[in-house]
Amino acid sequence: MQASSNPDIPVVGRFAPSPTGRMHAGNVFAALVAWLVAKSQGGRIVLRIEDLDAERSKPVFVDAVQRDFERLGLTWDEGPYFQHDRTEAYRAAFDELRARDLVYPCFCTRADLHAASAPHRGEKPVYPGTCRRLSDDERAVRARDRTPALRLVVPDRDVAFVDQVQGPYAQNLGTDCGDFLVRRSDGAFAYQLAVVVDDAAQGVNSVVRGVDLLCSTPQQIYLQELLGLPHPQYAHVPLVVAERDRRLSKRDRDAALDALLVRFETPEGVIGHIAGITGLAPTCDPATPEELLETFDLAALPTTFDDLVQVRWR
Repeated sequence: MQASSNPDIPVVGRFAPSPTGRMHAGNVFAALVAWLVAKSQGGRIVLRIEDLDAERSKPVFVDAVQRDFERLGLTWDEGPYFQHDRTEAYRAAFDELRARDLVYPCFCTRADLHAASAPHRGEKPVYPGTCRRLSDDERAVRARDRTPALRLVVPDRDVAFVDQVQGPYAQNLGTDCGDFLVRRSDGAFAYQLAVVVDDAAQGVNSVVRGVDLLCSTPQQIYLQELLGLPHPQYAHVPLVVAERDRRLSKRDRDAALDALLVRFETPEGVIGHIAGITGLAPTCDPATPEELLETFDLAALPTTFDDLVQVRWR
């Protein structure tokens, strides 16, 4: 399956922060590229607050992330939309899948999953289908002790697309992923389902995000296919890392925006430094997003980065 776009349809990108902490340099980099990709094609940006995780999402960070975007000159044209307002839309999509007998209850605990799943390509564990094979009687017995999550049945089939940064990418849903969650045991709808429904409803056809989510994209393309939704273009940018294989973290306050503003003195200083170390600009001189837009070339994006997977923060 090749995700494609219609050149006659305006480009709509998105900022999709999770309000679980202040922004750091890696978040700023991904948002900056999303903005440049959309604006370089005369497009728009949607702001969506991905607050599915109610326990970790905090109102103070919802306000802070909007102020941070505004301060950095990363403007949006529509929103903010909040995932906590979208439960009925997710339920409608879930009910459609369930009516087609494409989901089943999973009673596995985290410990069960860790013990039974094998990591694939260093990306994430592959679910071995443990609960898919349970009989109705076995499911009824297990449901007395544990509320199940719900998984989507996937076929033994390759899903392939061409990423605008990483190039061709393919995943066999059966062997590289396994049946994946569409609803958690606490009743919350899973990330994969929510983002697919939201992107379609909000007209998003350009998705720019970190390369750590590359392996989720075939699952989202498959969901789009099942639900009759369009396929966006995808661009998975390198992660900005503290050191090799250790990504920046909101929790650890690595390169947090407040610290960046102190270090580089102005929002333009922050944007310019991030653009310089990632190859979006030839130098680390202060710059606004609009100034970077003057020389940004979407066609050159895949060759911009020395390392398509990680960029060392400095």
